[in-house]
Amino acid sequence: MSERVNVEKKQSSPASGAAVAEAKADAALPALGPKEMLRWAWTQLTSMRTALFLLLLLAVAAVPGSLFPQRPANPAVVTQYIKDNPDYGKLLDTLQLYDVYSSAWFSAIYLLLFISLIGCVVPRAIAHYKAMRSQPPRTPKRLSRLPEYGTLVIPADAGIPASDAINSAAGLLEKRGYRVEVRDDGGARPSLGAERGFLKEVGNLVFHTSLIGVLVSVAIGGLFGYSGQRILVEGDTFVNTLVGYDQFTPGTNFQSSQLQPYSIQLDKFDITFDRESQGKFGQPIDFSAAVTTKENPDAPARQETLKVNDPITLGGTSIYLTGNGYAPVVTIRDGAGNVAMQGPVVAKLQGDNYYSSVVIKVPDAKPDQLGFAGFFLPTAFVTNEGVSFSGDPELFNPQLTLNSYYGDLGLDDGAPQNVFELDVKDLTPLNARNLDAGGITLSPGTSYTLPDGKGTISFDGVKRYIGVDIHHNPGQVYALVFALLAVAGLILSLYVNRRRVWVRTGTHEDGRTMVEYGLLARGEDHRLAAEAAALRKLLGEEWQLDPGQDAAQPGSSQQTPSSLGENSPGAAATTGPATTPAGPSGPEKDQ
Repeated sequence: MSERVNVEKKQSSPASGAAVAEAKADAALPALGPKEMLRWAWTQLTSMRTALFLLLLLAVAAVPGSLFPQRPANPAVVTQYIKDNPDYGKLLDTLQLYDVYSSAWFSAIYLLLFISLIGCVVPRAIAHYKAMRSQPPRTPKRLSRLPEYGTLVIPADAGIPASDAINSAAGLLEKRGYRVEVRDDGGARPSLGAERGFLKEVGNLVFHTSLIGVLVSVAIGGLFGYSGQRILVEGDTFVNTLVGYDQFTPGTNFQSSQLQPYSIQLDKFDITFDRESQGKFGQPIDFSAAVTTKENPDAPARQETLKVNDPITLGGTSIYLTGNGYAPVVTIRDGAGNVAMQGPVVAKLQGDNYYSSVVIKVPDAKPDQLGFAGFFLPTAFVTNEGVSFSGDPELFNPQLTLNSYYGDLGLDDGAPQNVFELDVKDLTPLNARNLDAGGITLSPGTSYTLPDGKGTISFDGVKRYIGVDIHHNPGQVYALVFALLAVAGLILSLYVNRRRVWVRTGTHEDGRTMVEYGLLARGEDHRLAAEAAALRKLLGEEWQLDPGQDAAQPGSSQQTPSSLGENSPGAAATTGPATTPAGPSGPEKDQ
Protein backbone atom coordinates (compact mmCIF):
# COMPACT_ATOMS: atom_id res chain seq x y z
CA MET A 1 0.00 0.00 0.00
CA SER A 2 2.77 2.46 1.00
CA GLU A 3 4.78 1.61 -2.13
CA ARG A 4 1.77 2.35 -4.33
CA VAL A 5 1.26 5.68 -2.63
CA ASN A 6 4.91 6.59 -3.16
CA VAL A 7 4.72 5.67 -6.82
CA GLU A 8 1.64 7.81 -7.27
CA LYS A 9 3.42 10.71 -5.60
CA LYS A 10 6.43 10.33 -7.89
CA GLN A 11 4.22 10.21 -10.96
CA SER A 12 2.32 13.30 -9.95
CA SER A 13 5.32 15.28 -8.78
CA PRO A 14 6.41 16.64 -12.21
CA ALA A 15 2.95 18.01 -12.91
CA SER A 16 2.58 19.44 -9.45
CA GLY A 17 6.09 20.95 -9.67
CA ALA A 18 5.23 22.59 -12.96
CA ALA A 19 2.03 23.93 -11.46
CA VAL A 20 3.92 25.39 -8.51
CA ALA A 21 6.49 26.98 -10.85
CA GLU A 22 3.73 28.45 -12.98
CA ALA A 23 1.97 29.78 -9.89
CA LYS A 24 5.19 31.41 -8.69
CA ALA A 25 5.73 32.97 -12.10
CA ASP A 26 2.23 34.41 -12.10
CA ALA A 27 2.46 35.61 -8.51
CA ALA A 28 3.08 39.30 -7.97
CA LEU A 29 4.15 40.99 -4.76
CA PRO A 30 1.71 43.58 -3.52
CA ALA A 31 2.80 47.14 -4.14
CA LEU A 32 4.01 49.05 -1.08
CA GLY A 33 2.62 52.49 -0.56
CA PRO A 34 4.34 55.31 1.34
CA LYS A 35 2.84 54.19 4.65
CA GLU A 36 3.98 50.60 4.18
CA MET A 37 7.45 51.73 3.09
CA LEU A 38 7.79 53.85 6.22
CA ARG A 39 6.68 50.94 8.38
CA TRP A 40 9.21 48.65 6.67
CA ALA A 41 12.01 51.22 7.07
CA TRP A 42 11.16 51.70 10.75
CA THR A 43 11.18 47.93 11.32
CA GLN A 44 14.62 47.64 9.71
CA LEU A 45 16.03 50.61 11.63
CA THR A 46 14.83 49.41 15.03
CA SER A 47 16.11 45.86 14.66
CA MET A 48 18.95 44.75 16.91
CA ARG A 49 21.05 43.80 13.88
CA THR A 50 20.85 47.38 12.58
CA ALA A 51 21.76 48.79 16.01
CA LEU A 52 24.86 46.60 16.20
CA PHE A 53 25.83 47.57 12.65
CA LEU A 54 25.47 51.27 13.43
CA LEU A 55 27.53 50.85 16.60
CA LEU A 56 30.32 49.26 14.56
CA LEU A 57 29.97 51.92 11.88
CA LEU A 58 30.28 54.66 14.50
CA ALA A 59 33.56 53.16 15.71
CA VAL A 60 34.89 52.99 12.14
CA ALA A 61 33.74 56.56 11.40
CA ALA A 62 35.77 57.82 14.37
CA VAL A 63 39.04 56.48 12.90
CA PRO A 64 39.71 59.51 10.60
CA GLY A 65 39.66 61.70 13.70
CA SER A 66 42.93 60.10 14.80
CA LEU A 67 44.47 60.02 11.31
CA PHE A 68 44.01 63.66 10.32
CA PRO A 69 44.49 66.84 12.37
CA GLN A 70 41.27 68.20 13.79
CA ARG A 71 40.36 71.86 13.48
CA PRO A 72 38.75 72.19 16.95
CA ALA A 73 41.96 70.93 18.57
CA ASN A 74 44.48 73.01 16.58
CA PRO A 75 43.37 75.14 13.61
CA ALA A 76 46.96 76.15 12.81
CA VAL A 77 48.00 72.54 12.28
CA VAL A 78 45.06 72.02 9.91
CA THR A 79 45.97 75.13 7.92
CA GLN A 80 49.57 73.97 7.63
CA TYR A 81 48.47 70.45 6.66
CA ILE A 82 46.39 71.82 3.79
CA LYS A 83 49.35 73.94 2.63
CA ASP A 84 51.69 70.95 2.77
CA ASN A 85 49.24 68.74 0.85
CA PRO A 86 47.62 70.98 -1.78
CA ASP A 87 46.64 68.07 -4.01
CA TYR A 88 44.23 66.38 -1.59
CA GLY A 89 44.19 68.68 1.45
CA LYS A 90 41.20 70.72 0.27
CA LEU A 91 39.34 67.55 -0.76
CA LEU A 92 39.66 66.23 2.80
CA ASP A 93 38.34 69.55 4.06
CA THR A 94 35.33 69.25 1.73
CA LEU A 95 34.66 65.79 3.18
CA GLN A 96 34.80 67.30 6.70
CA LEU A 97 37.67 65.03 7.70
CA TYR A 98 39.22 67.87 9.71
CA ASP A 99 35.97 68.18 11.71
CA VAL A 100 35.08 64.50 12.04
CA TYR A 101 33.14 64.60 15.29
CA SER A 102 30.98 67.54 14.23
CA SER A 103 30.58 66.47 10.60
CA ALA A 104 27.20 65.82 9.04
CA TRP A 105 27.93 62.16 8.28
CA PHE A 106 29.24 61.38 11.78
CA SER A 107 26.24 63.13 13.35
CA ALA A 108 23.89 61.18 11.07
CA ILE A 109 25.35 57.84 12.22
CA TYR A 110 25.16 58.99 15.82
CA LEU A 111 21.51 60.03 15.55
CA LEU A 112 20.50 56.88 13.67
CA LEU A 113 22.11 54.74 16.37
CA PHE A 114 20.29 56.75 19.02
CA ILE A 115 16.92 56.33 17.27
CA SER A 116 17.57 52.64 16.58
CA LEU A 117 18.29 51.88 20.22
CA ILE A 118 15.21 53.77 21.40
CA GLY A 119 13.00 52.04 18.83
CA CYS A 120 14.41 48.70 19.92
CA VAL A 121 14.22 49.19 23.67
CA VAL A 122 10.79 50.80 24.07
CA PRO A 123 8.70 47.99 22.46
CA ARG A 124 10.71 45.36 24.34
CA ALA A 125 10.16 47.20 27.61
CA ILE A 126 6.40 47.38 27.01
CA ALA A 127 6.24 43.68 26.10
CA HIS A 128 8.29 42.73 29.14
CA TYR A 129 6.08 44.82 31.42
CA LYS A 130 3.00 43.00 30.12
CA ALA A 131 4.75 39.64 30.55
CA MET A 132 5.59 40.43 34.17
CA ARG A 133 1.97 41.30 34.94
CA SER A 134 0.54 38.27 33.15
CA GLN A 135 0.01 34.88 34.78
CA PRO A 136 2.33 31.94 34.06
CA PRO A 137 1.27 29.82 31.06
CA ARG A 138 -1.37 27.15 31.55
CA THR A 139 -0.28 23.70 32.64
CA PRO A 140 0.47 21.45 29.62
CA LYS A 141 -1.53 18.26 29.34
CA ARG A 142 1.59 16.13 28.78
CA LEU A 143 4.33 17.26 31.15
CA SER A 144 6.48 14.33 30.04
CA ARG A 145 7.30 16.23 26.85
CA LEU A 146 9.27 18.82 28.78
CA PRO A 147 13.09 18.70 28.85
CA GLU A 148 13.11 18.01 32.62
CA TYR A 149 10.34 15.76 33.94
CA GLY A 150 9.84 13.71 37.09
CA THR A 151 7.22 12.07 39.31
CA LEU A 152 6.78 11.52 43.04
CA VAL A 153 4.35 9.39 45.04
CA ILE A 154 3.13 10.42 48.49
CA PRO A 155 1.99 7.40 50.55
CA ALA A 156 -1.63 7.25 51.63
CA ASP A 157 -0.69 7.12 55.31
CA ALA A 158 1.04 10.52 55.00
CA GLY A 159 -2.39 12.17 54.95
CA ILE A 160 -1.46 14.75 52.31
CA PRO A 161 -4.28 15.18 49.79
CA ALA A 162 -3.70 16.52 46.29
CA SER A 163 -4.84 20.06 47.20
CA ASP A 164 -2.44 20.27 50.16
CA ALA A 165 0.40 18.88 48.05
CA ILE A 166 -0.07 21.48 45.34
CA ASN A 167 -0.23 24.30 47.91
CA SER A 168 2.95 23.15 49.67
CA ALA A 169 4.69 22.88 46.27
CA ALA A 170 3.55 26.44 45.53
CA GLY A 171 5.03 27.65 48.82
CA LEU A 172 8.39 26.02 48.07
CA LEU A 173 8.52 27.54 44.60
CA GLU A 174 7.67 30.98 45.96
CA LYS A 175 10.58 30.70 48.40
CA ARG A 176 12.86 29.95 45.42
CA GLY A 177 11.78 33.18 43.75
CA TYR A 178 9.11 31.84 41.39
CA ARG A 179 5.91 33.67 40.56
CA VAL A 180 3.27 30.99 41.18
CA GLU A 181 -0.36 30.52 40.15
CA VAL A 182 -2.36 27.56 41.51
CA ARG A 183 -5.09 26.21 39.22
CA ASP A 184 -8.15 24.16 40.24
CA ASP A 185 -6.86 23.64 43.78
CA GLY A 186 -10.23 22.34 44.85
CA GLY A 187 -10.56 19.86 41.96
CA ALA A 188 -9.48 16.29 41.50
CA ARG A 189 -6.28 17.19 39.62
CA PRO A 190 -4.97 20.57 40.82
CA SER A 191 -1.90 22.04 39.18
CA LEU A 192 0.30 25.11 39.31
CA GLY A 193 2.38 27.16 36.91
CA ALA A 194 5.48 28.97 38.11
CA GLU A 195 7.91 31.27 36.39
CA ARG A 196 11.06 33.18 37.32
CA GLY A 197 14.06 34.83 35.68
CA PHE A 198 12.41 38.09 34.62
CA LEU A 199 15.62 39.86 35.66
CA LYS A 200 17.29 38.43 32.57
CA GLU A 201 15.19 40.59 30.28
CA VAL A 202 15.42 43.45 32.78
CA GLY A 203 19.21 43.17 32.44
CA ASN A 204 18.93 43.31 28.67
CA LEU A 205 16.75 46.40 28.86
CA VAL A 206 19.03 48.07 31.41
CA PHE A 207 22.03 47.35 29.18
CA HIS A 208 20.48 48.85 26.06
CA THR A 209 18.94 51.77 27.96
CA SER A 210 22.35 52.48 29.48
CA LEU A 211 23.87 52.58 26.02
CA ILE A 212 21.36 55.30 25.17
CA GLY A 213 22.32 57.06 28.38
CA VAL A 214 26.01 56.90 27.47
CA LEU A 215 25.25 58.36 24.03
CA VAL A 216 23.22 61.18 25.56
CA SER A 217 25.93 61.89 28.15
CA VAL A 218 28.64 62.04 25.49
CA ALA A 219 26.44 64.34 23.42
CA ILE A 220 25.89 66.65 26.41
CA GLY A 221 29.63 66.77 27.00
CA GLY A 222 30.29 67.57 23.35
CA LEU A 223 27.62 70.27 23.25
CA PHE A 224 28.18 72.07 26.53
CA GLY A 225 31.68 71.08 27.62
CA TYR A 226 35.00 72.73 26.90
CA SER A 227 38.70 72.16 27.48
CA GLY A 228 41.81 74.29 27.42
CA GLN A 229 45.49 74.44 28.22
CA ARG A 230 47.59 77.01 30.01
CA ILE A 231 51.25 77.28 30.95
CA LEU A 232 51.89 78.86 34.34
CA VAL A 233 55.29 80.21 35.35
CA GLU A 234 56.03 80.59 39.04
CA GLY A 235 54.30 83.77 40.17
CA ASP A 236 51.79 83.81 37.28
CA THR A 237 48.02 83.79 37.82
CA PHE A 238 45.42 82.22 35.54
CA VAL A 239 41.89 83.64 35.51
CA ASN A 240 39.19 81.50 33.93
CA THR A 241 38.32 83.75 30.99
CA LEU A 242 38.66 83.17 27.27
CA VAL A 243 41.71 85.41 26.99
CA GLY A 244 43.37 83.54 29.86
CA TYR A 245 43.81 80.30 27.88
CA ASP A 246 46.80 79.48 25.70
CA GLN A 247 44.57 77.06 23.78
CA PHE A 248 40.81 76.64 24.08
CA THR A 249 38.46 74.04 22.57
CA PRO A 250 34.76 74.90 23.10
CA GLY A 251 31.78 72.61 22.74
CA THR A 252 29.24 73.10 19.95
CA ASN A 253 26.81 75.05 22.14
CA PHE A 254 29.38 76.63 24.43
CA GLN A 255 28.61 80.09 25.80
CA SER A 256 31.24 82.29 27.44
CA SER A 257 28.82 82.80 30.35
CA GLN A 258 29.57 79.18 31.36
CA LEU A 259 33.06 80.19 32.53
CA GLN A 260 33.20 80.64 36.28
CA PRO A 261 35.60 83.50 37.18
CA TYR A 262 37.93 81.51 39.42
CA SER A 263 41.69 82.07 39.57
CA ILE A 264 44.74 79.94 40.26
CA GLN A 265 48.26 81.21 40.97
CA LEU A 266 51.40 79.08 40.85
CA ASP A 267 53.40 79.89 43.98
CA LYS A 268 56.11 77.26 43.72
CA PHE A 269 56.84 74.07 41.84
CA ASP A 270 58.93 71.33 43.43
CA ILE A 271 60.27 68.29 41.68
CA THR A 272 62.19 65.33 43.10
CA PHE A 273 64.72 63.47 40.98
CA ASP A 274 66.00 59.94 41.42
CA ARG A 275 69.48 60.10 42.94
CA GLU A 276 69.91 56.46 43.96
CA SER A 277 69.20 53.96 41.18
CA GLN A 278 71.75 53.41 38.44
CA GLY A 279 69.47 52.83 35.47
CA LYS A 280 67.10 55.73 36.17
CA PHE A 281 69.44 58.23 37.79
CA GLY A 282 68.17 61.76 37.32
CA GLN A 283 64.62 60.73 36.36
CA PRO A 284 61.79 62.74 37.97
CA ILE A 285 59.89 60.71 40.56
CA ASP A 286 57.60 63.28 42.18
CA PHE A 287 55.94 66.56 41.19
CA SER A 288 54.21 69.02 43.48
CA ALA A 289 52.80 72.45 42.64
CA ALA A 290 51.83 74.78 45.47
CA VAL A 291 48.99 77.00 44.22
CA THR A 292 46.66 79.66 45.58
CA THR A 293 43.06 79.42 44.35
CA LYS A 294 39.94 81.56 44.52
CA GLU A 295 36.44 80.40 43.53
CA ASN A 296 35.59 84.00 42.57
CA PRO A 297 37.19 87.43 43.00
CA ASP A 298 35.48 87.98 46.36
CA ALA A 299 36.14 84.49 47.76
CA PRO A 300 38.92 83.90 50.29
CA ALA A 301 42.20 82.52 48.98
CA ARG A 302 42.99 78.86 49.60
CA GLN A 303 46.36 77.11 49.58
CA GLU A 304 46.22 73.84 47.66
CA THR A 305 48.62 71.33 46.17
CA LEU A 306 48.34 70.19 42.57
CA LYS A 307 49.93 66.84 41.73
CA VAL A 308 49.94 64.36 38.87
CA ASN A 309 46.73 62.27 38.83
CA ASP A 310 45.39 64.43 41.67
CA PRO A 311 43.49 67.29 40.00
CA ILE A 312 41.98 70.36 41.61
CA THR A 313 38.27 71.07 41.09
CA LEU A 314 37.28 74.71 40.61
CA GLY A 315 34.16 76.27 39.12
CA GLY A 316 32.90 72.96 37.75
CA THR A 317 36.20 72.21 35.98
CA SER A 318 38.99 69.76 36.71
CA ILE A 319 42.54 71.13 36.54
CA TYR A 320 45.25 68.54 35.80
CA LEU A 321 49.03 68.87 36.06
CA THR A 322 50.37 67.61 32.72
CA GLY A 323 53.86 69.01 32.23
CA ASN A 324 56.68 71.11 33.59
CA GLY A 325 59.99 72.67 32.65
CA TYR A 326 62.26 75.68 32.95
CA ALA A 327 61.59 79.27 31.89
CA PRO A 328 64.75 81.42 31.52
CA VAL A 329 64.15 85.06 32.46
CA VAL A 330 65.60 87.45 29.85
CA THR A 331 65.64 91.17 29.14
CA ILE A 332 65.99 92.36 25.54
CA ARG A 333 66.69 95.96 24.58
CA ASP A 334 66.46 97.20 20.99
CA GLY A 335 68.89 99.38 19.09
CA ALA A 336 67.53 102.53 20.74
CA GLY A 337 68.21 101.10 24.21
CA ASN A 338 64.52 100.64 25.06
CA VAL A 339 63.27 97.49 26.77
CA ALA A 340 61.47 95.59 23.99
CA MET A 341 60.82 92.38 25.95
CA GLN A 342 61.34 91.31 29.55
CA GLY A 343 60.22 88.24 31.48
CA PRO A 344 60.34 84.44 31.53
CA VAL A 345 60.45 82.48 28.27
CA VAL A 346 59.02 78.95 28.33
CA ALA A 347 61.59 76.38 27.20
CA LYS A 348 60.11 73.31 25.49
CA LEU A 349 61.49 69.95 26.63
CA GLN A 350 63.37 68.14 23.87
CA GLY A 351 65.66 65.55 25.44
CA ASP A 352 67.14 63.95 28.53
CA ASN A 353 68.00 65.92 31.65
CA TYR A 354 65.59 68.69 30.66
CA TYR A 355 67.43 69.66 27.51
CA SER A 356 65.00 72.28 26.14
CA SER A 357 64.53 74.40 23.03
CA VAL A 358 64.04 78.17 23.36
CA VAL A 359 62.35 80.55 20.90
CA ILE A 360 62.10 84.29 21.59
CA LYS A 361 60.15 86.64 19.33
CA VAL A 362 60.49 90.40 19.86
CA PRO A 363 58.07 92.19 17.50
CA ASP A 364 58.36 95.52 19.40
CA ALA A 365 62.09 95.95 18.80
CA LYS A 366 63.19 98.98 16.78
CA PRO A 367 64.27 99.61 14.06
CA ASP A 368 64.01 95.87 13.20
CA GLN A 369 62.10 93.04 14.81
CA LEU A 370 64.31 90.47 16.55
CA GLY A 371 64.12 86.72 16.86
CA PHE A 372 66.15 84.21 18.89
CA ALA A 373 66.31 80.42 18.65
CA GLY A 374 68.46 78.03 20.62
CA PHE A 375 68.42 75.76 23.66
CA PHE A 376 68.57 75.84 27.44
CA LEU A 377 70.72 73.47 29.54
CA PRO A 378 70.06 73.16 33.30
CA THR A 379 73.53 71.70 33.87
CA ALA A 380 75.77 72.45 30.89
CA PHE A 381 78.66 70.22 29.85
CA VAL A 382 80.81 70.57 26.73
CA THR A 383 82.40 67.64 24.92
CA ASN A 384 85.88 67.64 23.42
CA GLU A 385 84.27 68.39 20.07
CA GLY A 386 82.68 71.53 21.49
CA VAL A 387 79.14 70.12 21.65
CA SER A 388 77.10 71.24 24.65
CA PHE A 389 74.71 68.90 26.46
CA SER A 390 72.80 68.75 29.74
CA GLY A 391 74.36 66.45 32.30
CA ASP A 392 71.75 66.80 35.03
CA PRO A 393 68.14 68.02 35.29
CA GLU A 394 68.88 70.26 38.29
CA LEU A 395 70.07 73.86 37.93
CA PHE A 396 73.73 73.23 38.74
CA ASN A 397 75.20 75.11 35.75
CA PRO A 398 72.39 76.68 33.70
CA GLN A 399 73.29 77.91 30.27
CA LEU A 400 71.35 79.66 27.49
CA THR A 401 72.70 79.21 23.94
CA LEU A 402 71.03 81.21 21.14
CA ASN A 403 71.22 82.30 17.52
CA SER A 404 69.80 85.73 16.73
CA TYR A 405 67.97 87.11 13.67
CA TYR A 406 66.39 90.38 12.57
CA GLY A 407 63.71 91.21 10.01
CA ASP A 408 59.97 90.72 9.64
CA LEU A 409 58.68 88.00 12.00
CA GLY A 410 55.40 87.75 10.05
CA LEU A 411 53.25 88.49 13.09
CA ASP A 412 51.57 91.56 11.60
CA ASP A 413 49.60 89.74 8.86
CA GLY A 414 47.35 87.98 11.38
CA ALA A 415 48.36 84.39 10.48
CA PRO A 416 48.64 82.16 13.59
CA GLN A 417 52.13 80.96 14.51
CA ASN A 418 53.52 78.35 16.86
CA VAL A 419 55.21 80.13 19.78
CA PHE A 420 57.78 77.31 19.99
CA GLU A 421 58.90 77.66 16.35
CA LEU A 422 60.74 80.47 14.53
CA ASP A 423 60.45 80.69 10.75
CA VAL A 424 63.85 82.11 9.63
CA LYS A 425 63.23 82.04 5.88
CA ASP A 426 62.57 85.79 5.71
CA LEU A 427 64.99 86.76 8.52
CA THR A 428 68.64 87.82 8.38
CA PRO A 429 70.99 86.02 10.82
CA LEU A 430 72.98 88.04 13.30
CA ASN A 431 74.54 85.34 15.47
CA ALA A 432 75.26 81.71 14.69
CA ARG A 433 78.15 79.30 15.10
CA ASN A 434 78.91 79.47 11.37
CA LEU A 435 79.10 83.29 11.38
CA ASP A 436 82.00 85.48 12.38
CA ALA A 437 80.08 86.84 15.34
CA GLY A 438 79.52 83.29 16.62
CA GLY A 439 76.61 82.15 18.77
CA ILE A 440 75.31 83.61 22.01
CA THR A 441 76.16 81.74 25.22
CA LEU A 442 74.79 83.17 28.46
CA SER A 443 74.89 82.24 32.11
CA PRO A 444 72.62 83.75 34.76
CA GLY A 445 73.54 87.38 35.35
CA THR A 446 75.38 87.88 32.04
CA SER A 447 74.42 89.84 28.92
CA TYR A 448 75.40 90.06 25.25
CA THR A 449 75.46 92.96 22.79
CA LEU A 450 74.05 92.10 19.37
CA PRO A 451 76.04 92.94 16.22
CA ASP A 452 75.28 95.99 14.07
CA GLY A 453 73.82 97.91 17.01
CA LYS A 454 70.64 95.82 17.04
CA GLY A 455 70.42 95.80 20.85
CA THR A 456 71.31 93.61 23.83
CA ILE A 457 70.07 90.48 25.59
CA SER A 458 70.66 89.55 29.22
CA PHE A 459 70.02 86.29 31.10
CA ASP A 460 68.51 87.33 34.45
CA GLY A 461 67.64 83.98 36.03
CA VAL A 462 65.49 80.84 35.78
CA LYS A 463 61.98 80.01 36.93
CA ARG A 464 59.99 76.79 36.73
CA TYR A 465 56.71 76.41 34.91
CA ILE A 466 53.90 73.86 34.76
CA GLY A 467 51.40 72.94 32.06
CA VAL A 468 47.79 72.42 33.13
CA ASP A 469 44.82 70.93 31.30
CA ILE A 470 41.41 72.34 32.21
CA HIS A 471 38.34 70.24 31.44
CA HIS A 472 34.64 70.86 31.91
CA ASN A 473 32.40 67.98 30.87
CA PRO A 474 28.86 68.14 32.32
CA GLY A 475 28.06 64.66 30.99
CA GLN A 476 31.10 62.89 32.41
CA VAL A 477 29.53 61.71 35.68
CA TYR A 478 26.39 60.54 33.91
CA ALA A 479 28.45 58.65 31.34
CA LEU A 480 30.22 56.80 34.17
CA VAL A 481 26.94 55.96 35.91
CA PHE A 482 25.37 54.64 32.71
CA ALA A 483 28.50 52.66 31.88
CA LEU A 484 28.36 50.94 35.28
CA LEU A 485 24.64 50.26 34.79
CA ALA A 486 25.40 48.75 31.38
CA VAL A 487 27.91 46.36 32.94
CA ALA A 488 25.43 45.42 35.67
CA GLY A 489 22.69 44.82 33.10
CA LEU A 490 25.02 42.69 30.99
CA ILE A 491 25.91 40.55 34.00
CA LEU A 492 22.22 40.03 34.78
CA SER A 493 21.42 39.05 31.21
CA LEU A 494 24.29 36.53 31.13
CA TYR A 495 23.85 34.83 34.50
CA VAL A 496 20.09 34.91 35.11
CA ASN A 497 17.97 32.25 33.37
CA ARG A 498 14.27 32.39 32.53
CA ARG A 499 12.56 29.19 33.76
CA ARG A 500 9.07 27.77 34.00
CA VAL A 501 7.86 24.99 36.28
CA TRP A 502 4.57 23.09 36.26
CA VAL A 503 3.35 20.69 38.93
CA ARG A 504 0.24 18.50 38.77
CA THR A 505 -1.14 16.33 41.56
CA GLY A 506 -3.89 13.75 41.81
CA THR A 507 -5.24 11.08 44.16
CA HIS A 508 -5.01 7.39 43.28
CA GLU A 509 -7.92 5.13 44.07
CA ASP A 510 -5.80 3.43 46.75
CA GLY A 511 -5.29 6.79 48.54
CA ARG A 512 -1.80 7.66 47.37
CA THR A 513 -1.14 11.20 46.11
CA MET A 514 0.54 11.19 42.71
CA VAL A 515 2.75 14.15 41.73
CA GLU A 516 4.37 14.98 38.41
CA TYR A 517 6.43 18.04 37.53
CA GLY A 518 8.19 19.48 34.49
CA LEU A 519 10.64 22.28 33.84
CA LEU A 520 11.28 24.37 30.75
CA ALA A 521 13.82 27.12 30.04
CA ARG A 522 13.53 30.11 27.72
CA GLY A 523 16.64 29.69 25.61
CA GLU A 524 19.67 27.64 26.61
CA ASP A 525 20.02 26.82 30.29
CA HIS A 526 22.73 24.32 31.22
CA ARG A 527 21.66 24.49 34.86
CA LEU A 528 18.08 23.37 34.24
CA ALA A 529 18.86 19.74 35.22
CA ALA A 530 20.40 20.92 38.49
CA GLU A 531 17.30 23.03 39.16
CA ALA A 532 15.08 20.00 38.56
CA ALA A 533 17.17 17.90 40.96
CA ALA A 534 17.05 20.64 43.61
CA LEU A 535 13.28 20.98 43.23
CA ARG A 536 12.78 17.22 43.53
CA LYS A 537 14.91 17.16 46.67
CA LEU A 538 12.94 20.00 48.27
CA LEU A 539 9.61 18.35 47.48
CA GLY A 540 10.83 15.06 48.89
CA GLU A 541 11.98 16.71 52.11
CA GLU A 542 8.72 18.65 52.38
CA TRP A 543 6.65 15.47 52.17
CA GLN A 544 9.20 13.28 54.02
CA LEU A 545 9.49 10.85 51.13
CA ASP A 546 11.93 7.98 50.95
CA PRO A 547 15.10 9.23 49.14
CA GLY A 548 15.22 5.89 47.35
CA GLN A 549 12.25 7.05 45.32
CA ASP A 550 14.70 9.22 43.37
CA ALA A 551 16.14 6.09 41.84
CA ALA A 552 12.83 4.75 40.61
CA GLN A 553 12.94 3.69 36.98
CA PRO A 554 10.23 3.43 34.33
CA GLY A 555 8.34 0.20 34.53
CA SER A 556 8.07 0.03 38.32
CA SER A 557 4.75 -0.50 40.07
CA GLN A 558 4.58 3.13 41.19
CA GLN A 559 1.84 4.96 39.37
CA THR A 560 1.53 8.59 38.38
CA PRO A 561 -1.50 10.77 37.86
CA SER A 562 -1.70 9.19 34.41
CA SER A 563 -3.45 6.25 35.93
CA LEU A 564 -6.25 8.66 36.64
CA GLY A 565 -6.83 9.06 32.91
CA GLU A 566 -7.24 12.26 30.90
CA ASN A 567 -4.37 12.20 28.41
CA SER A 568 -1.55 11.98 30.97
CA PRO A 569 1.66 10.19 30.07
CA GLY A 570 1.13 6.94 31.95
CA ALA A 571 4.77 6.61 33.04
CA ALA A 572 6.00 5.26 36.35
CA ALA A 573 7.92 7.39 38.84
CA THR A 574 10.74 8.88 36.81
CA THR A 575 13.10 11.79 36.79
CA GLY A 576 15.37 13.35 34.18
CA PRO A 577 14.98 14.45 30.60
CA ALA A 578 12.08 13.14 28.60
CA THR A 579 12.76 11.25 25.38
CA THR A 580 10.90 13.82 23.28
CA PRO A 581 11.79 17.25 24.72
CA ALA A 582 9.63 20.13 23.72
CA GLY A 583 10.92 23.46 22.48
CA PRO A 584 10.37 26.74 24.29
CA SER A 585 6.89 27.05 22.85
CA GLY A 586 5.99 23.36 23.12
CA PRO A 587 3.73 23.50 26.18
CA GLU A 588 1.68 26.36 24.84
CA LYS A 589 0.95 24.41 21.65
CA ASP A 590 -0.39 21.51 23.66
CA GLN A 591 -2.68 23.35 26.03
